[in-house]
Amino acid sequence: MIRDLKASIGQALDDTLKQIFPDLNFNPQTQSNIEIPNDKTHGDLASNLALKVCKELKKSPVEIAHQIRTYLNNNSSKLGLSEYIHKIEVEPPGFINFFFSHKILGETIIEILTKKDNFGKNDLGKSKKVQIEFVSANPTGPLSVAHARQAAVGDSLANIMEFLGFKVTREFYINDEGNQIRILGLSIASRYKELLGQPEEFPSDGYKGSYIYDLAKEMIESSKPKKIEEIDFNIDLFSEFGASRILKIIKKELEDFKVKFDVWTPQSQLSKKGEVKQIVEFLRKKGFIYDKDGAVWFRSTDFGDDKDRVLVKSDGTFTYLTPDIAYHQDKFKRGFEWVINIWGPDHHGYIGRLKAAVQALGRKKDDLSVIIVQLATLFKDGSPVPMSTRAGQYVTLQEVLDEIGPDVSRFFFLMRRVDSHLDFDLSLAKKESSENPVYYIQYAHARIASIIKKSGKVDFKKADISLLHEPEELDLVKLLGQFPQELEACVKMLDPYNLVSYLQQLAGLFHKFYDTHKVINENHKLMLARLDLVEGTRLVLANGLKLLNVSIPEKM
Repeated sequence: MIRDLKASIGQALDDTLKQIFPDLNFNPQTQSNIEIPNDKTHGDLASNLALKVCKELKKSPVEIAHQIRTYLNNNSSKLGLSEYIHKIEVEPPGFINFFFSHKILGETIIEILTKKDNFGKNDLGKSKKVQIEFVSANPTGPLSVAHARQAAVGDSLANIMEFLGFKVTREFYINDEGNQIRILGLSIASRYKELLGQPEEFPSDGYKGSYIYDLAKEMIESSKPKKIEEIDFNIDLFSEFGASRILKIIKKELEDFKVKFDVWTPQSQLSKKGEVKQIVEFLRKKGFIYDKDGAVWFRSTDFGDDKDRVLVKSDGTFTYLTPDIAYHQDKFKRGFEWVINIWGPDHHGYIGRLKAAVQALGRKKDDLSVIIVQLATLFKDGSPVPMSTRAGQYVTLQEVLDEIGPDVSRFFFLMRRVDSHLDFDLSLAKKESSENPVYYIQYAHARIASIIKKSGKVDFKKADISLLHEPEELDLVKLLGQFPQELEACVKMLDPYNLVSYLQQLAGLFHKFYDTHKVINENHKLMLARLDLVEGTRLVLANGLKLLNVSIPEKM
């Protein structure tokens, strides 16, 4: 309801501007921005439209704002605002502030109680086919907390986008070829020899984690060699064995983390089908390839990249970019209209060249979006835990899950915007108190479930909502009405953080309301109205937690 009202106000402002300033060169850049003010004394919604057009009109923004306010007041019925806006004020330096009527607050609660699990759902995506590729960790070791953060972001964003009408496919790209996989094979082979009593110098860039010993032991047990001379030290065999076993570990970790992928695509599959070679010829026919110094180059500067990129090195091997271009061609051939990649910060410099490649494939630049998820630092007993896959000094996702479980883990990995570094405090995550935001939100839901059960009420939407007039009640209703907008903001920003922050705020307002006012009380009519309010709150909390794939307890 509030989402629709925001759109109506925006249209009314645009229409008003055209009426009172017909000579204004009106364009999308001058259309009104409507936001929720930080200070609630400045209204429920505020527009900075007067500030945006004052320069062109050569008038004071306060004067323009007053003219707009006067027109809106005189034409509120025609503009469809009279029932839902009870007053409009102008605030220096030129903001136009709107205050909700009680009618829209009552209708907000009714809408939530009517739509229940579907409150907040809409057709924003219009069934647009979207592929979100995330995690895509090399199968060279168990998942780290950095991968875990990407998994939490990707899975939650996919849930939200599906809720808003997008047709989403979750995909994991398995980089099962190349130098990293060969180093894995060399590492396992070295530990294999060591366990058989013939140690050799370990590769300087090898993987040193204890899991390498486990893989070597498993290979020994499966082959049962009597003498080391009987062993075929074909490194490809060690690489394939190690990558296969580690991929099973990764899949199990993700399953325990409540993350499921629709598609797993191995790079080797593209190579076997000849798609990597074919993409070079495809680009050559398009005129985007040239030869220089024995190498094959992609004219990526034609599409805004800072320099051209090598696709085939002088020794005939492909660079990392080549199979990635083939993979993205494969994505678009499968019918995806929007491709979203979630990467770690070490890939930031890679965005320009892949954006260029997508355009060379005949797609629009914005058909590919890249989300860079900053690293997470895990704190244990007050000290940061070092994380290095090569050195084997890192806490795996599975270890975090074993210690605090998937609910807290998922939520904590989302508690900062993706472009901000995340400090993950294990000590806080283990607390069952209001200090722990996950516990705080889940407890709000459980508390409401207990209230509803105690009241015995099952027939909602029958109460007189106009009886709700306390500040804590009104603040809670207004925040409930913001839920759909927060979900849309998540899609706009390609970041589920808005929902995480919203749920924390909602739980806080509920606890404040509950600690201030009795829900079950002697005034029967007021009690019914408050039961409708808390049931609406429970539904929104449940919807939000479900989208984050965090459990929704009925009691705690």
